[in-house]
Amino acid sequence: MDSHPHVEASQGAGRRRGQILRFLFRYRNSGLFSGLDTSLEDAALQVPEGTPQELAQDLEALGPAFVKIGQMLSTRPDIVPPAFASSFERMQERVEPVSFEAVREVVETELGVRVSHAFSEFEPKPLGSASLAQVHRARLRDGTPVAVKVQKPGVAQQLLGDLELLRGFARNADRFTEMGRRVRFADWLEEFSRTLLAELDYQAEAENLVRFRLHLAPFPELWVPAPVADLSRRRVLTMELADGIRVDQIPGVRRTEQPMDALASALLRGYLDQIFVHGEIHADPHPGNLRVTRDGRLAVFDLGMVVNVPPKRRDCLLKLLFAAVDGRGEQAADEAIAMGTRLEDYDEERFVREVGHLVSHYNAHAGTASSGRVVLELVRVATTSGLRTPPELSLLGKALLNLDAVCRHLAPDMDLKAVVERHLQHVMRARLRQSFSSSNVASELIEIQTLLREGPRKLSDALSLVAENKLQLRVAGLEESRLMENLQKIANRIAAGLVTAALIVASSLMMRVETRSTLWGYPTVALLLFLLGAGLGVGIVISALRRDRTARSREERAPR
Repeated sequence: MDSHPHVEASQGAGRRRGQILRFLFRYRNSGLFSGLDTSLEDAALQVPEGTPQELAQDLEALGPAFVKIGQMLSTRPDIVPPAFASSFERMQERVEPVSFEAVREVVETELGVRVSHAFSEFEPKPLGSASLAQVHRARLRDGTPVAVKVQKPGVAQQLLGDLELLRGFARNADRFTEMGRRVRFADWLEEFSRTLLAELDYQAEAENLVRFRLHLAPFPELWVPAPVADLSRRRVLTMELADGIRVDQIPGVRRTEQPMDALASALLRGYLDQIFVHGEIHADPHPGNLRVTRDGRLAVFDLGMVVNVPPKRRDCLLKLLFAAVDGRGEQAADEAIAMGTRLEDYDEERFVREVGHLVSHYNAHAGTASSGRVVLELVRVATTSGLRTPPELSLLGKALLNLDAVCRHLAPDMDLKAVVERHLQHVMRARLRQSFSSSNVASELIEIQTLLREGPRKLSDALSLVAENKLQLRVAGLEESRLMENLQKIANRIAAGLVTAALIVASSLMMRVETRSTLWGYPTVALLLFLLGAGLGVGIVISALRRDRTARSREERAPR
C-alpha cells in the first residue's frame, strides 16, 4: 500500500515529461530551438509549425514555470529570435483565481491567526490574479488599507517538479547540440531557478521593498510601499496599498493637470542608481508594476525578481553602458570581451566591427533608439561571433528596455539618451566616491602594509634559490590532466591490441596441431584462444565507438 503514492508520482512525472516532449516536438522547426535537431525523416509524422503567438499560448498552458521561462527568454536575443521575444514579452499571467476558501487557508496557516483577527476587512474578490499568486485588498485593525499577496496552493511543488524535468532536457541540449554548447542551457536554467525560487519567498520580497524604499528615498517623485512585517510570511506578503493608475492607462486630462516628465526622469535615474550604485537589477519594471498615485508620485512594487550584481561585474556593466551612450563602440566591445567567455569559433574582428556599427546607429538615432535594445542587440552579436556573455548583461538590457517603454508612456517627447548620459556621469562620480570610502581605503592600506612587510623577504628567498641553482618550475595537476588520461588510454589500447593479435596468431598456428580434444572439428585450445582474441578485438572496437569523443570545445575567459 505504501508504494501507491510513489507509483502515482512516477506516473505523473512521466505524463508531465510527455507534455513537455510534445511541446518541444511541435516547435522543433519553428526557429526557437534552432540548436535542437529533433527532426524526423518520416514526413508523415511532421506536425505543422506554430506561430510565435501560438507558442506563447502553449507555454502559458504548460503552467507557471513555463510562463516565467518565456518571460526570461524574452531577455535573451542570443537564444530567441525577435518575433518570439515579442510574443514572450506580451505573455500575460492573468489566470483564473483560486477560491477564497483556499486563500483563507493559506493566510491562516502562514500567519497562525484567523483572517478576521489579523484584518478588519479582507475582500474575497482579488484585485488581480497571476500564475503564482493573487492579490486581495484588505484593511488593518487600525484602518490602514493594504494589499495582501497570497501564493497559490501547490504552485511551489509544481515548479520544483517542472524545474527538475527541465534540468534533464537542458543537460542533454548542452551535451548534444551546438547551441547548447554556446549558450549553456543548464547554467542558464540554474540561474533562472535561483531567481524563481527567490520570487516564491515573500519574506525576501519584503526585504527588497525595504531596501528599495531606502535606496530610492533621494527621489521624492518615487514611492515604494512599505511591507507589514508582522503580517508577512514566506507565502503571504502584506504591504501598503498602491492605489493609482497604470502608467500605460493615464488619461489625457490627467496629463494636462500633471506633466509626467519629472516622474519618467526620476524613475530612470533611480533605477540606474539601484543597478550601478547599489548593485541590484529589478528585471521586471513593466507598466503593470507601476502606478501613478493620487498625490502625483510613481508607485513601484512587485519586487520579487531582483538580481544582485557583484562590484567588479557592476563596474564592467557601467563602463560598457557609458561607452555605448557616449558613442565609443570599440570600448563597449572591449568591455563585453572582458566580461565574456571566448568560444572556439570566436571572431573578434567581426564582433568589434558589428558593435561599432550598432553603437554608431544608436547614437545617430538617439531620439528613437533604446539603450536597452542596444544592450540586447550587443548580446545577440556576441553570440553569433562566438562570445558568451554573462547573464547580468541580458538582465541589464531587459531592465533598460522596460524602463524605456515605461518612460515613453509617461513622457513620449523626453530625450531618454540625454537623461541616461547625464546620470551615468553622476553614477561614475558616486562610484568614485564610494571607492574612497573609509573601509575601502583601510583595506587598500592593509594590502600595501602586507606587501611592504613581506615583499623584501620573498624577494630575498627567490634570489637565494637562483643563486644556489635550486629554482624549480613545477606544473601542478599534470598527472590528473586530460593529456595523461588520453596517453594512458592510448597505451592500454596498444597493449590490448598486441595481446589480441598474439592470441589470434597463436590460435591460427595451433589449428594445424593434431589433438584428440576438438570442438566443432577444431582443436579446443586453439578455438578458445581464437574466440578470446576475437572477443577482445570486438570489445576494443565497441569501447572506441562508445567512449571516445571529440575534443571539448576550447573556451577562454578574459584575465581577471
